[in-house]
Amino acid sequence: QVQLVESGGGLVQAGGSLRLSCAASGHTFSSLSVGWFRQAPGKERKFVAAIGFVGTTIYYADVVKGRFTLSRDNTKNTLYLVMNNLQPDDTAVYYCAAARVQLNDFSAYTIDFWGQGTQVSVSS
Repeated sequence: QVQLVESGGGLVQAGGSLRLSCAASGHTFSSLSVGWFRQAPGKERKFVAAIGFVGTTIYYADVVKGRFTLSRDNTKNTLYLVMNNLQPDDTAVYYCAAARVQLNDFSAYTIDFWGQGTQVSVSS
């Protein structure tokens, strides 16, 4: 079993920045593909970004490319998401996710472990 604990959410104004962290325990972190999804009120959960085992390959959703940066530190069992130029449409609960699959197979259907979520709110 893997425990994922997110932190770093909050309220910011449009154009601001936040850094989310996801601390993992209970499994060899470097054997997991990890990433973030988000869910806005009344909408389905959507993919944001994901990173492979050693951090050399990263996928982003088109809507966050150029604004969000995903990274991982396998020595600290931690995943990071730096979010710049945040906009009101980025308002959502952000969920950390981990899967025991190669990055190419990472999706909502292959996630093995979810965090509890952290709220990100962006005011206009």
